[in-house]
Amino acid sequence: MAQIVVLGAGLGGTIMAYELKDRLGEAHSVAVVSRGKEYSFVPSNPWVAVGWRDRGEVTVDLEPVFRKRNITLHPEGARRVHPAERRIELNDGQSVAYDYLVIATGPELAFDEIEGFGPARNSQSVCFIDHALAAKPAFDALVRNPGPVVVGAVQGASCFGPAYEFAFILEKALRDARVRDRVPMTFVTSEPYIGHLGLDGVGDTKGLLESEMREHHIKWICNARVDKVEADKVVVSEIAEDGAVRQVHEIASVYTMMIPAFRGVEAVRGIEGLTNPRGFILADKYQRNPAFPEIFSVGVCVAIPPVGKTPVPVGVPKTGFMIESMVTATAQNIARLLEGKAPNAIPTWNAVCLADFGDSGVAFVAQPQIPPRNVNWSSSGKWVHTAKVAFEKYFLHKMKSGTSEPYYEKLALQALGIGKLKAVVTTDAELE
Repeated sequence: MAQIVVLGAGLGGTIMAYELKDRLGEAHSVAVVSRGKEYSFVPSNPWVAVGWRDRGEVTVDLEPVFRKRNITLHPEGARRVHPAERRIELNDGQSVAYDYLVIATGPELAFDEIEGFGPARNSQSVCFIDHALAAKPAFDALVRNPGPVVVGAVQGASCFGPAYEFAFILEKALRDARVRDRVPMTFVTSEPYIGHLGLDGVGDTKGLLESEMREHHIKWICNARVDKVEADKVVVSEIAEDGAVRQVHEIASVYTMMIPAFRGVEAVRGIEGLTNPRGFILADKYQRNPAFPEIFSVGVCVAIPPVGKTPVPVGVPKTGFMIESMVTATAQNIARLLEGKAPNAIPTWNAVCLADFGDSGVAFVAQPQIPPRNVNWSSSGKWVHTAKVAFEKYFLHKMKSGTSEPYYEKLALQALGIGKLKAVVTTDAELE
């Protein structure tokens, strides 16, 4: 019996454990190492930050679900991965051995790379559920004492959708509170243009998002390098195409929420052959690490190069459908290895994204996520908000029930009404 360990219990890690268990059955054991017992639906965090959701509505206790599926949970969290020894050192000093390891940790948030940045300093965050809950009292204070707001994503960020979502959700919440007229809003982003999204745009995301910004009276600054975040302002250098500073902006702000740059978590960062200099996991087309072939990786922790050179560093997002394709390919490849066969499943890395704006939104489909693409589609409307709410309910049900049924492939695209994308994975034989 082989021991397969999944490190991380976010979106990628949880469905990874479910899919491995479905595929391998009781012939092999599956364990999950996570910091805590709770799964949190991260896409709901912008709603949590303005009080539209509470913790209980967007989290799942994984312990009873895992117990039902005969998946072992180690909630102590990982201190260090030791690839040469095929073991994970836990934070309580114990170790978990593995025959195959799937790293699905998500990122560490690099707030410390900018002076005054982060929830412990002068800005809010919607990256983690605890951050979003802490942002709610700050939102309440903003309603009581309205003032200027800055929302966006800093240099090196790779997750731009939540920044746009939060800007418009905050704008809607302020309108509902009837104080929007006293809150000037500025969107500050490292993207070279509005709607770039780390993907060089998808369909007409540039036009759609610029139009939404104008309609909602949100100003913007692109190619922005955030130099400092203070309690009452954000200092930003706008960078020209040649890398020179075009203009320095001091933007008044009594409420700042910006997506940080990501890096690999401490448990894996700096392991030669496993990670890149930023701490993200190196993987081949099968999601397998070249130096340690018994290690796979899925989700935000995977190293993906940027789509092109930009004046300010911009990363590539890992969307839900893309992560599911990584998960399915990894499960198939581990199953083949256990049967004595070579891995052959390759994730398609297609992207489906719904950016909710509180009462409307923008959706896009990219096949594949990295251009050039076979499908390059975007649209907007109130239906996006309705679809996002439905997806939240469906995905939380999926986590609670412990099913590995593909989420976006079977449901999301039906709701979008544009047909079905190519299968989640392909194989070497299909590509020949």
